[in-house]
Amino acid sequence: MALVNIPRLDLLHYTQGTQEQRNQFIQDIGKAFNETGFVTIANHGLSKELIEELYQVVPEFFGLPTEIKEKYEFPELAGQRGYTAKGREKAKDAKTPDLKEFWQRGQTIVGEEYSKADFPDNPQVEEIPRFNGVTAEVYKKLEDTGRELLKAIATYLDLEENYFEKFVINGNSILRAIHYFPITDPDALAPDAVRAGAHEDINLITLLIGASADGLEVLTKDGEWFPIKAKGEDIVINVGDMLQRLTNNKLKSTTHRVVNPPREKMGTSRFSIPFFLHPKSSMSLASLESCIDAAHPKAYEDYTAGEYLDERLREIGLKM
Repeated sequence: MALVNIPRLDLLHYTQGTQEQRNQFIQDIGKAFNETGFVTIANHGLSKELIEELYQVVPEFFGLPTEIKEKYEFPELAGQRGYTAKGREKAKDAKTPDLKEFWQRGQTIVGEEYSKADFPDNPQVEEIPRFNGVTAEVYKKLEDTGRELLKAIATYLDLEENYFEKFVINGNSILRAIHYFPITDPDALAPDAVRAGAHEDINLITLLIGASADGLEVLTKDGEWFPIKAKGEDIVINVGDMLQRLTNNKLKSTTHRVVNPPREKMGTSRFSIPFFLHPKSSMSLASLESCIDAAHPKAYEDYTAGEYLDERLREIGLKM
């Protein structure tokens, strides 16, 4: 098994530490994102109690009857709000849908004019009122954590610390609660049917609050799959394609997947709750001039974040 640099970092070293601790955090997260695209973060601002409550209300929602969950599915929103049923989403270039269903909560715009077409209301689950409040609280806390991490990343890239702020405040971020449902008949599975096919995330960075079971794996430079396990209440952070494009591959959007469990555990559910930190659609993803040189020629066409998101949503089957 290849050695993989996925360090465990303490966010308080950046937000409340000495200048030496801040500098070390910046270099550590930059080095990891340059090599594997993954870190785990301690002291991220979510309490153990809030995480436990989140992992109570999410299974409660997915345990509702199918006809009730389907009340909250809006295909015209391309899965960006509310419920998305089994068989809808697949990895890019995959033939078979992932073995999952999910719920997505989006941004609540504050202090700016906006269009409901760009930022639809978040549906409220009538059957589980606490689900709405808990997911709203988690969304805000993870957004705040992500903004701090982007400040460290900006500094690592020799940008002004608040470079990303104007793009991510009131940005297009998404909190996704995923249910990898029990596999009741393993023999009937298509050979390529997995909980989440090998993929890269679309956004700037992803913040993942643990999971209820193992299964997350990252593809190493040596082409080997390496299991990712967060410690206790840590969260896992990884680079998305938008940040990779912006940095002309300096920071790596690493391929990852969620594998099916061993046969004896296929009858169990797995829950996972990532926060996809997206910028506003108008943000340019044109590669930074500082990341382009003779040894690293410009690798991507100029896109806006909105154009890129639209393209990827079509590729994974959520948008027609």
